[in-house]
Amino acid sequence: NMADVTDLVVIAQIAGAHGVRGDMKVRSYTDQVEDCFSYGPLLSAEGEVLVTPEHVRWQKDALFIVEPQEDRTREEWEALKGTNLHVPRQNLPEPDEDEFYIEDLIGCTIVHADGRMLGEVRHVHNFGSDDLLDIEAPNGEGWMLAFTRENVPEIDMTARHLVCDADEALLPDSLQRETDAGEESGES
Repeated sequence: NMADVTDLVVIAQIAGAHGVRGDMKVRSYTDQVEDCFSYGPLLSAEGEVLVTPEHVRWQKDALFIVEPQEDRTREEWEALKGTNLHVPRQNLPEPDEDEFYIEDLIGCTIVHADGRMLGEVRHVHNFGSDDLLDIEAPNGEGWMLAFTRENVPEIDMTARHLVCDADEALLPDSLQRETDAGEESGES
C-alpha cells in the first residue's frame, strides 16, 4: 500500500542514528520545525514508510531525536543518513495565496532578469537563516543562492520558473557577465 509518489513533498531528512538503541535523528525542513511530525509517517521517495515516529524530542535547531516504531539498528539508520523524508501533499495544509512549498522550487529553472540561463534548482537547504537554493548551473557546476525577495524577485510556479536579479558577485564566475571582468584591469 504505497503512497502516490507523484505527489510526495520532502519535509525532512534522516540525519543518522542516535545512541545504540535504534533511535535516529531527523532534520526538519518545515517552517515550524516540529510540524514535520504532524502529517503522518515519513516516507521514502518511492512512497515506502521509513519512519513512524513513536516519540520525538527536540535536540537543537531543526534537529530531532526520534524513537521510531521501525526496528532498525544503529548501522541501518547511519546508512540511511541523508535520505529525504516525504509525506503525501494531501496531508499538508493548503498554502496561502502567495505561499508555496519550498519543495516546489526543486526542479524549477532559474533565469537572470537579463535573460541569462543560471541553472536549475536541485535542492533547498535551510541552515537557520534564509533558505538557500542549491542550483546546478548549465555547465553542471553547483552553486548556492540565498532565496530572498531581493535575489529572486519573481516566481512563476505555473511555468516553474524563477527570475533572479542577484548581485553579479553572488553568481559563480562561469555565469557572471563577461563585460564585468574588465573592471579590475582599469577599463571602464
